[in-house]
Amino acid sequence: MADDATPQDEQRDEPEAPEAAAAAEETSPAEEAAPVEQPAAEAEAPAAEAETDAPQAEADVEEDEEEPAPREKPAIPGMDLQPDIVPEGVDPLARSEAEAEEEAAAEAAAEDEEVDDQPVAATIDLGASARYTATGKRKTAIARVILKPGTGQYTINGKTLDEYFPRVTLQKNIRQPLEAVGYEDRMDVIATMTGGGVSAQAGALRHGISRALLEADPNLRGELKRRGFLTRDSRAKERKKAGLKKARKRPQFSKR
Repeated sequence: MADDATPQDEQRDEPEAPEAAAAAEETSPAEEAAPVEQPAAEAEAPAAEAETDAPQAEADVEEDEEEPAPREKPAIPGMDLQPDIVPEGVDPLARSEAEAEEEAAAEAAAEDEEVDDQPVAATIDLGASARYTATGKRKTAIARVILKPGTGQYTINGKTLDEYFPRVTLQKNIRQPLEAVGYEDRMDVIATMTGGGVSAQAGALRHGISRALLEADPNLRGELKRRGFLTRDSRAKERKKAGLKKARKRPQFSKR
């Protein structure tokens, strides 16, 4: 059948080829436009999705910001409490009574101190010829004391108190008896010291002054004794023992 076609038919068929090409060209731009529109629609869809996701992202950020701080490790329970240990066999309720007794004793001691600060009322004859003598002792020191009316001067072995006893604490101890009776500025002290050391001689001088005040006014015995001025301090160095280095010290023990 194809062989039966004439040349005229071929000529008729040839012009149809450009028309088909033109039609194809006309359809091709439409076909090309369609794919272009599809990517635009696809681009619009992600934009819409991005717009919807933006509030969610902001909400997530706010949630992250509002998250509480990490929890701190709690302190040890009862760390600020003070332990109250009751010894075995002791009644815990009785402790309050003991504390009350201690407070009462402390108050009494404070009152005694206040009383000690106040001078004792004494009646001593301060005549021009008045002389009160006594002897004080401490360890191996001996103080022979003479009290007489004056201005509060101390003469010890021909020296003043500051020269003979440079220590302030010793000077304070020596002045205590006269200050207790309020005669520190109205009586002079003349003393002769022998034996002992510096501290022992200071104790002996205070003891001698106290005894001399007792000679001047016997009514001062109770107050002076209460303050310990009339008590003879019997403490002394213990003697060395045979076989020992000192009174108690022993030589090093050797087993072999």
